[in-house]
Amino acid sequence: MSLDVNQLISNIKDTASAIIAHDITEIRGFSERQLSALALQAQLITKAILNREINEDLRDYFLDSLEDMALNFAKTLRGLLAVTIEKVWNAIVGVLWTAIEACTGISLKVAN
Repeated sequence: MSLDVNQLISNIKDTASAIIAHDITEIRGFSERQLSALALQAQLITKAILNREINEDLRDYFLDSLEDMALNFAKTLRGLLAVTIEKVWNAIVGVLWTAIEACTGISLKVAN
């Protein structure tokens, strides 16, 4: 039995697309919530500064905290994207192994 390259390409695309679509939807929801929280925090800090409700030291503390929140958001987003890439990679390897196994009858095992 020969390997149908066009079908294999289609299977890889479909598998990768399904994972990406699912994960991007989850990431989008997470990022929208986080960005809203960051914007609201910035708004509250701005209002407090303008109303002279906080002194300079406290202002710097809140601004540093906001900066930390933004950095944590970016790091979390990077981690979520890395997990998605890993899922796509594993899924593509799975599609390839399945196709090769179907054609050769040989069971391929991945070393752990």
